[in-house]
Formats: sequence, structure tokens, C-alpha cells
Amino acid sequence: MKNIYILLISFFLLMNCSSKEEETYVPIPYNLKIPQLFADKLIAPIIPTNNPLTKEGVALGKKLFFDKILSGNSTQSCATCHDPKIAFTDNRPFSDGIDGSFGNRNSMPLFNLAWNFDELFTWDGKEFSLEKQAFEPVTNPIEMHANWTVVAKKLQEHSEYPVLFLQAFGTSTIDSTLVTKAIAQFERTIISGNSKFDKFLKGETTLTTEEQNGFDVFMDEARGDCFHCHGSNNNPLWTDNKFHNNGLDATFSDLGLGAITGDPADNGKFRSPSLRNLAFTAPYMHDGRFATLEEVINHYSIGLKPSSTIDPLMKKVNEGGVNLSTKDKADLKAFLLSLSDLEFINNQDFQEK
Repeated sequence: MKNIYILLISFFLLMNCSSKEEETYVPIPYNLKIPQLFADKLIAPIIPTNNPLTKEGVALGKKLFFDKILSGNSTQSCATCHDPKIAFTDNRPFSDGIDGSFGNRNSMPLFNLAWNFDELFTWDGKEFSLEKQAFEPVTNPIEMHANWTVVAKKLQEHSEYPVLFLQAFGTSTIDSTLVTKAIAQFERTIISGNSKFDKFLKGETTLTTEEQNGFDVFMDEARGDCFHCHGSNNNPLWTDNKFHNNGLDATFSDLGLGAITGDPADNGKFRSPSLRNLAFTAPYMHDGRFATLEEVINHYSIGLKPSSTIDPLMKKVNEGGVNLSTKDKADLKAFLLSLSDLEFINNQDFQEK
């Protein structure tokens, strides 16, 4: 009987200590490394009040991002389709899931997500918030094809994760909400802001004649007319983060935003991707149909297709496009490549250790 009392007292003391540890642990705030150009040109990034950035949360999110434990058969991680060495994409028209299934969308690059001010993510805007975006691929049958209950159980039984969740969130009880919060924290730290063109804007380098003319083409409404959707020297995101029908098709097998809103006026509209890091992120467009930048530029030059929802910004659709000269096409490509950030794809903060 005495031994039973001792065991009971020890149990209650252990539970009390564990409870106090979970109640009192305070993670360390994480200071986001914001490029000066972003600070000068943009409002502060969006950080949800219910998921503030912490060093422990970001570190946990990074570990989860690279861990194949999140997939149904432990063969794929988030990084499988979002490789940091190629600006967090995978260089295939369509990513394949753990069962060998293919979707109909290209894997979007991931960077500067904390400045997506409308908080709508993916090509068609179906996910509101990074946390919700991180939730869906785990269960998607053509992606990681897992079950969140099973994933949480695997993480709970892991030798490291319960302690890491305790440090990040003050509890060692793991569920999908905390997993996606951690991944979203890491994703908000993924920032690209030191391309050659960024350095030019900071006065650290000069552009070639071709790059300068390419920028002029980009900004000229009579020639490239690209800046309305894709930003400018005054918008270092190089996207408006809005949804447009850019004349890819006359009819739509993929409705894009229209499938989400149910509004026929949104059919064929997809998010404008950032023009940063194009040197690493081929193929291009939501369905990866263009293998090269030359093909992309030719589309806007001579390949626009009219439809009922064509964006008004495609002002020369009836002429097939903006009809750039051969030189302007080459120079525009040179400028676009100057937006690629070698420091970003080699940043060890974003690489698997």
C-alpha cells in the first residue's frame, strides 16, 4: 500500500511539473529580415495575431517543411514540389503525388508570401491564409494523400517533435492546426530581395544597355505594357497578387478563379505570379505550358486569344498582342532575368540542414 501511495504522489508531481512547463514556456520572437527596398516601398508584412513569428515556431516549420513524414507513405515532403534550390518550385509542368497521380497545375514558387495582402493563395485563390494553404496538400489525393489524424499520431510518437511543439507553442499535444501554423511561420520568412535589379535600385551596380531597354519595354504602355499586373521599380514584389485572364485560351478546361467564386466573369482568371527568379522557375504559367521565357514573351507579343473574360489590360488582344520587335523581345528577357536572386536560392536559412 505504501508503494502505491508513493507511485501516486510521484505521478501527480510529474503531471504538475509537466503542466507548469507547458504553461510557462515562452518562445522567442523572430525578427523578420525585411530588405530595405521592401521597407521603403511596401507596408509591413501580414503576420496573424494568432500565429506570431517565433524562433522556435520557424525552426519547427522548417523541419516539417522538409519532413516526408507528412505524406501518406513517407516519400514526399513539402520541399519535394517546392525545392529551395530552384526558388521553391520543381521545374515540371505538373507535380506528381505519392501515388504517381498528376494534377493540372504548375507548382508555384514560394517567396515574399507575407506581403500577399489579400491573403488568397494558390493559382486560383482557393485558400485564405497560409495556414489553410498548408493544410490541404497533406490530404489531397493527387499530392501527399495522407490523413491528418494519422500524421498527427506519427508526429506525436516521434522522438523529437513533442518537445519541439512544446517549445514553439507551449504544448506537446500535436494536431493539424499547430503543424500548419508552424509551416506558415517558416514560409513567411522566405524572402527574396537581392537580385541584380534590386542592387541597381540601391546604386550598387549598373544595368547593361539591353537590360535597361528591356525595363523600358516592360514599363512602356505602347510596347510591353507589363507593369500593370507585374509591378515595377516601385513594387519590389513584381506582382499585383491579383487574378487575371491573360489570353491563354479562348475556352477554358480549367476555370481558375471562376471555379472558386462561381462567377462566370472569373472564368480563366489566375493569379499573376511574381517575376522574381524566372531564371530558376521554368516552366511558366499555371499549367506550365511554356518551357522558356521566349515562349512567354511571344505569347504576349503575338499569341493572345480573345474570350469573354479577357482582362481589359490585354488591350491589343485583337492584334494578337503587343507585337514586339526581335530586339525588344531579347532585351525584355534580359531585364526579366535581372530579377533573379542567386543569394536567395543559396540562402542556408531556407535549405535543409
